[in-house]
Amino acid sequence: MSAYLDTRVSLYASRLWQDAALDALVAAPDAEIAGALMQRGLPQLAAGFVNPADRQNARSLEQRIIAEVLDETRVLIRPLSGDARSFLTFWTARFEISNVKTLLRSKMTGERPAAVLARLTPMGSFGRLDIQNLAHAEDVGELLRRLEAGPYADIVRHARRAFEQSHDPFSLDAALDHAYYEGLALRAKPLEDTVGAPFHTLMARLIDRINLVWLLRYRFNYKLPPAQVYYLLIGSRYSLPSARLQELAALDSLQAVLAALPRIWRTPLSGAADIPGVFARMERLAASEAQKVLRSRAPAIARAFAYLILRERDLRALRAVLRGRHLGLAAGDIRQALQRVPEAA
Repeated sequence: MSAYLDTRVSLYASRLWQDAALDALVAAPDAEIAGALMQRGLPQLAAGFVNPADRQNARSLEQRIIAEVLDETRVLIRPLSGDARSFLTFWTARFEISNVKTLLRSKMTGERPAAVLARLTPMGSFGRLDIQNLAHAEDVGELLRRLEAGPYADIVRHARRAFEQSHDPFSLDAALDHAYYEGLALRAKPLEDTVGAPFHTLMARLIDRINLVWLLRYRFNYKLPPAQVYYLLIGSRYSLPSARLQELAALDSLQAVLAALPRIWRTPLSGAADIPGVFARMERLAASEAQKVLRSRAPAIARAFAYLILRERDLRALRAVLRGRHLGLAAGDIRQALQRVPEAA
């Protein structure tokens, strides 16, 4: 298993885009784009770029990118079993939870089932939901009941309770995200115990970043009270443990929160002026750690997870380049957009 997975990860690592290659793609002639994408193992994106209609379809581009992530994950999990397979499979469930959010919003707005089905991300062999059945639920309550009887019952149960209390779409989305990442952290624990530091570091960077960015957004963008903010955060055993998060949620400004962080985060985040700046710095640090793990002799599952983290970041940057070209943005504007690539769904 380890030999196959290590070899496959090393082969896939050659597909990652370096900054210079992305920069070249920004200014490359249209005729060269498909070839450049093919060379990086992205035939689905190359095919989409050839079709002028698909070039303008942001949804199509997003779906092709997710399809690429799923295809590569499918190859990487072939030799895996047990905790490792369970973890990487659940890692892809983020995209199906995004479909759940889309279905729920469609019921709130009265969207026709056929219309919402066209907007959902195909999950292929990773799909666990009967999408057709769910799309034809009568209303939000019925949809939640059907979901609660399915494979994501634990995730949806918390969301249903939150929605019944407030009927607020934000509460519904936040509860789904919270329950998903709680489940991911639970599945990571056995691997952290057996694989050790490389895998633990990757998870620590991920959960710390999500918790801090959520805390800042909920507290200062959405003006939620400290107790509610803390309730929506992921239980953590990393550099920002739950007790510290509770203290941070009680502070009254972004700068006060940054000043109260442990040194591991206070130093790299010093001088950050806003929440997107905090996210960008934490995301770069996480990518740097993932690069170290990928290039190291760490256990194969840790290298595979590091690759998937980097690949998704890679494809988000590529999405920004392609969308910028589709919209006719100047090369300088596209390069500037690359500095603020949004977080994955």
